[in-house]
Amino acid sequence: MTQIKRLIHTNKLVIGILAHVDAGKTTLAESILYLRGEIRKPGRVDHGNAFLDTYELERSRGITIFSKQAEAVLGEKSVTLLDTPGHVDFSAEMERTLQVLDYAVLVISGADGVQGHVETLWRLLRRYSIPVFLFINKMDQPGCVREKLLDELKVRLDERCVEFGADDSDESFMENLAMCDEKALEAYLEKGSISREETVELIRARKVFPCYFGSALKVEGVEEFLQGLDKYTGSSVYQEEFGAKIYKISRDAQGNRLTHMKITGGALKVKMQLSGSREEKADQIRIYSGASFRSVKEAPAGTICAVTGLDSTFSGEGIGIEEASELPVLEPVLTYQIQLPEDCDVHGMFLKLCQLEEEEPQLHIVWNEQLQEIHAQVMGEVQIEILKSMIQERFGVKVEFGSGSIVYKETILEPVEGVGHFEPLRHYAEVHLLLEPLEAGSGLQFATACSEDILDGNWQRLVLTHLEEKRHPGVLTGAEITDMRITLLTGRSHLKHTEGGDFRQATYRAVRQGLKMGKCILLEPVYEFRLEVPSDKMGRAISDIQKMYGSFKNPQIDGEMTVITGRAPAERMQGYQREVTAYTSGRGRLSCSLAGYEPCHNAEEVIEAAGYDSEKDLENPTGSVFCARGAGFVVSWDKVRDYMHLESVLKNDIMRQREEEVQQIRERRDTENQDRWADPKELEEIFERTYGPVKRERNRFNRGGTAGRRAAENIQSSAVHRPKTRERSEEYLLVDGYNIIFAWEDLRELAEVNIEGARNKLMDVLCNYQGFKKMTLILVFDAYKVPGNKGDVQKYHNIFVVYTKEAETADQYIEKAVHEIGRKHHVTVATSDALEQVIILGQGADRMSAQGLKDEVELVRKEIRSEYLEKQKSSKNYLFENLPEDMARHMEDVRLGYTDFDKE
Repeated sequence: MTQIKRLIHTNKLVIGILAHVDAGKTTLAESILYLRGEIRKPGRVDHGNAFLDTYELERSRGITIFSKQAEAVLGEKSVTLLDTPGHVDFSAEMERTLQVLDYAVLVISGADGVQGHVETLWRLLRRYSIPVFLFINKMDQPGCVREKLLDELKVRLDERCVEFGADDSDESFMENLAMCDEKALEAYLEKGSISREETVELIRARKVFPCYFGSALKVEGVEEFLQGLDKYTGSSVYQEEFGAKIYKISRDAQGNRLTHMKITGGALKVKMQLSGSREEKADQIRIYSGASFRSVKEAPAGTICAVTGLDSTFSGEGIGIEEASELPVLEPVLTYQIQLPEDCDVHGMFLKLCQLEEEEPQLHIVWNEQLQEIHAQVMGEVQIEILKSMIQERFGVKVEFGSGSIVYKETILEPVEGVGHFEPLRHYAEVHLLLEPLEAGSGLQFATACSEDILDGNWQRLVLTHLEEKRHPGVLTGAEITDMRITLLTGRSHLKHTEGGDFRQATYRAVRQGLKMGKCILLEPVYEFRLEVPSDKMGRAISDIQKMYGSFKNPQIDGEMTVITGRAPAERMQGYQREVTAYTSGRGRLSCSLAGYEPCHNAEEVIEAAGYDSEKDLENPTGSVFCARGAGFVVSWDKVRDYMHLESVLKNDIMRQREEEVQQIRERRDTENQDRWADPKELEEIFERTYGPVKRERNRFNRGGTAGRRAAENIQSSAVHRPKTRERSEEYLLVDGYNIIFAWEDLRELAEVNIEGARNKLMDVLCNYQGFKKMTLILVFDAYKVPGNKGDVQKYHNIFVVYTKEAETADQYIEKAVHEIGRKHHVTVATSDALEQVIILGQGADRMSAQGLKDEVELVRKEIRSEYLEKQKSSKNYLFENLPEDMARHMEDVRLGYTDFDKE
């Protein structure tokens, strides 16, 4: 019996405040705390007395570096405000807090509008599915026009940004709200209004983004904003079972390690044992507000708290029912050597710096064994200055950072099997891994496809642990690998001689051997940029982008300024802001955000400059260790397969799996349709009743050919794959309707608006195509989900349109038809369903991809045009005679029944 999970409803809310640097985010937080009586007067960042800027570095520099919390009351709700860093160099600190938010407040400077980092924040909020309220700040400054700013928000963020105000019952407001969602529109048309509860759900579902305007510094519009925040936020729901999400690690003034978490289920109590890498107890539970805190004995669901006594926790960890967080999107793209004083203990300092890495996970501290140097991967120059100050303050060591270089990554292009073997005397482990490329931005994923009959489950879990515990270097430059799935295929242990460390060695070597065997590629970080320059400087800007190997969209003219957006390698964009400032006399603005990693534009140059030799990297060997005559010996990576004990499973497994999948589908479909497949003669009679007698006017792909000649000989499209050459008396083309609709871009876009319109459009296109090719064309649409549907066959002009019956898919219908018609006639099926193509080939039919069919349609259109124009040369056409050439061509298209879609 399934256990019903009990739910807890609470009025506790966690609201994060996010913004581009200098947008007034901390000032807004101060105003909120002041209006709610939490502080006596609002502090100011520029005065160094902000309540939430608790670190001396923040006060002296006037920026937020670390996320802080404060408690406030909002109506009947208890709110925890999380103030996050706005500077791009501390984006990782901000991104971690998104994991625990119920709502977000995005602050935008009215004087600057939507800046580059704001768009990055918007993408992150969308990724984490966080409801957003917007506060457009600094409206007291000259040039801030509410209507213009709202239009910019709709264009650059989301068209569902709606201005909320004091009178939310206004008719125009209701109309704007209703246009954001179909259900809301129906409710508005029915009742003439949208209720508060309905509005709350629209906001929670990210279908509406309320916008408020004001000045945080002058505390104007803030009270109205708070009333809206109270009115349009809902309560939170948690499970009764305990869970917590850790989003930050820090240390207090006494050096105590603090684990910051949100309780996402049940309640946390003092001395409660928490499951993690090892069992630990919560010694103290602290509720912070600014620099001060209060200790509590219990923290219920929805609470943000800091816990002492936990030494093995890490940012992003899930405890209890809570799962671990996704890998962060934002990551450092620059690496620097940390230069220590001459008398400093390098190894001791490395261990101390790892404490900072624990608190700042996106600060990667790396020990370079070959150079005996410490390197740090950081977000930017501002973060470097902060790190230098923190190291001086905490460890009493003055360090410098060397010149920065780009953080590259590596991946593979094709699947490959890597083999690792570790068998010195009295040790044994062998591991086979499948390395597969994934889409850009996927990171590393690990899985197992090995039976426990072959390798015990404990050993398999150990292999996965070893895969996850390390940043595996590539073989081109030694850069970290990414964007691939690593799957354990098979392995072997020895009952007596295998130890845990053996599988670590075998796993690492299998990864390296696979990389050496496969086709690797170097990746570089790419920035997405927005460049705003005076229009007379547009030529210089475009020339610079091209020199930087960048790409850009069509420039947009905005008054005297031109806006250029695009992507360019991060390595080429370094320092370009200074150039923009120089050649535009300070009028130009450049904003960049990391768009991800792409193939390196100068890979050969970078690889040569790195001078990395994978065979000399003793810490990461590519070969394996085998044993003979009581002694171990090393085998190079390219000869490991000659010595390995287990057979290679990659090729055999993939082929066998594909054959099994196809066979299973065939058997399942045979079973489901055995009553119809049992008597082929009966099926043929059914088909003739549907489409008429088999012997009727002969239809052929080639219009002038004989009945017995194979039609496809005159088709030049390379997209048509023909496995066999056969004589056929009649040609059939079966088209998987919905597969084609969602494969052709224009039809797909039309289908999103009107699916019936997309169907009709495809039918018209295929009618034109059949009229030229003269084959029997059958267009099949799925109707298997329609209860009680008995199926339908219609004649649409010169083609047949089939709607399948309930529980019968288009694939099943096509496969049945191919099975029967293909015995006597030549059949081609148009679909891009890969598995269906395999089955089609197995039935002896030809297959045509969706793109192939589109190419065929375009070829036919050109041939019709050519023939038509040839006819026009021999006869006068007074109607079109004096029209411009492009208009005449358009009128001829209309006359022939073709549109812009057909000419794509």
